[in-house]
Amino acid sequence: MNAPWKPGMAATRDQFAAYICDEPTLDIVRAMAINMGWPPEKCNKGGLRNAVQSLSITASPNILLVDLSESGDPLNDINALAEVCEPGTVVIAMGQVNDVRLYRDLIASGLHDYLLKPVGPDHIRDTILQAQAMLNAPKAGEATAERAHVGIMVIGTRGGVGASTVATSLAWQLSKNAGHTTALLDLDLHFGTGALTMDLEPGRGLTDAIDNPSRIDGLFIERAMIKANDKLSILSAEAPISSPLITDGTAFFQLQEEFRHAFENTVVDLPRQMLIDYPHLVSETNIAVLVTELTLASARDAIRLLAWLKSNAPAARVPVVANKVQPAALEIGRADFETTIERKIDFLIPADPKTAAQAAKLGQPFCEAGKSTKAGAVMKSLTDRCLGMAEEEVAAEKDTSGAKKSLLGKFGDFKSLLPSKPGKK
Repeated sequence: MNAPWKPGMAATRDQFAAYICDEPTLDIVRAMAINMGWPPEKCNKGGLRNAVQSLSITASPNILLVDLSESGDPLNDINALAEVCEPGTVVIAMGQVNDVRLYRDLIASGLHDYLLKPVGPDHIRDTILQAQAMLNAPKAGEATAERAHVGIMVIGTRGGVGASTVATSLAWQLSKNAGHTTALLDLDLHFGTGALTMDLEPGRGLTDAIDNPSRIDGLFIERAMIKANDKLSILSAEAPISSPLITDGTAFFQLQEEFRHAFENTVVDLPRQMLIDYPHLVSETNIAVLVTELTLASARDAIRLLAWLKSNAPAARVPVVANKVQPAALEIGRADFETTIERKIDFLIPADPKTAAQAAKLGQPFCEAGKSTKAGAVMKSLTDRCLGMAEEEVAAEKDTSGAKKSLLGKFGDFKSLLPSKPGKK
């Protein structure tokens, strides 16, 4: 809506208000408002005329739901509503007239959506969430001010080396210490611990994305991901072990693309077996953290994975992290391990079972429970190194191209090789 701005009212705007004609629908809207954390008293009895009268003397909300059931001329009345709404208000209307021409005229007048009564609670909530997503979407011109997206994949040489511990710690520190909006994608669909580590329920978002890649968009991401803190969102799953993973990988790339637009950082906890089925997952990765233990089996697999990454992700920076290091009980010494894999270990994280147990009890990432420990200090250094690598790459790309690129900027070129995405209904 585009009425003249009323000075001094911006700070007093409510998040949501509704003006509904009938009691049953009003009860549904009030229940929805309570679930969304909004005051139910902002849901008023009375339709569009009441809305116009009220908003002529008060600030309009960010999202306005208005009932047109008692309106004799909905289009003309909506134009009257526009005169009392501040710029930026998202208006959703509902009514009893089922007419395509009216719907098109209302949308053309500036409405976000028109709902046909009777309306169920799920339909109302979905429409409100879409309006929220539109309000929170970056405005034109903001993209140039954003910092480059940082994409990090964490891969373990063996099961149990602590790759998930490193991934959750990286994601947590990027969000809490660096203050960056961060997505954590746990691709161990059956046994992932990304959400469990932070005492959260994983939900069905990731499995739904794999089953229906065409549904993946900004709104889906907002609804499917769970919040670990103000800056960190997690997408993971606990799929039944009787359900095998059946996908061509399209969903994973679509998710990465949406993350690139919605977050400043993406951390992917990538089980090593997925490299076999979906080798192109890391083809555009810029930072691949390889987590290992100082054992013979890990040395063998570190050699294989380093060679694999060199062939399949030649541009990736690959810091090697030795985890759970106990100097008095090493199967292979550091020097011998480095000689075997023919490169240096970048970080040594000492074994700290006491902190690991405390983190599990508190439902916190390892780095948060042990931020004052030696292991926690190494985790912070690893996070700083990843951010430094990202900045170096951005600087190098600016030097060679003269323009700032996203670390996943080439994703679109690779996406063209994937199966075409089904059209949305």
